[in-house]
Amino acid sequence: MATTKFDPKREIPSYTAAHGAFDLVEVPPLRYAMVDGEGDPNTAPEYTAAVEALYAVSYAAKFQSKRELERDYVVGPLEGLWSAADPSVFVTREKSAWSWTMMIWQPDWLTPGMQQAALAKALAKAPAVARLRFETLTEGLCVQTLHRGAYDDEGPTLARLHDEFMPAQGLRFNGRHHEVYFGDPRRSAPEKLRTILRQPVARA
Repeated sequence: MATTKFDPKREIPSYTAAHGAFDLVEVPPLRYAMVDGEGDPNTAPEYTAAVEALYAVSYAAKFQSKRELERDYVVGPLEGLWSAADPSVFVTREKSAWSWTMMIWQPDWLTPGMQQAALAKALAKAPAVARLRFETLTEGLCVQTLHRGAYDDEGPTLARLHDEFMPAQGLRFNGRHHEVYFGDPRRSAPEKLRTILRQPVARA
């Protein structure tokens, strides 16, 4: 039987965003592997460990899906949910005050048994796998845009989103700030990076 290859970036519409515009989108419930932490992602060792754990589990699950179900897919991009006691720290980039949940999309056809097997296989490679969980995230109505460039240049865009677009549209915060990362900052020049900036919202 021939394998099929599912690419979430192509098949799930909310993985597409426009540059230079804020769009209202309806994000479906999606399954993720998640790891929680806090602190500056550039310097916190637990951040690096969390990302390593997510990729170890995600690739273990991918190969298991292909082997057992003959269903192949593209591992999703790294994503992050970000929060802080004072949301203004995202605009000012005070990273030490950030709390985060790093995550990677998982296909909904993976059974609990397959997920547990992927965890067991990945644990030997990445000890932080022990802190990982699988969870469905339901965001619903969101505003999102595509940011091009360095992560530290996101501040003005987020300020416009929070202080101009959302009040003008009668929207309020309804969830954690969400970023979807396309590209690897270790290998790409900052100006080449693309990031979806997403904010779950509700009508005020």
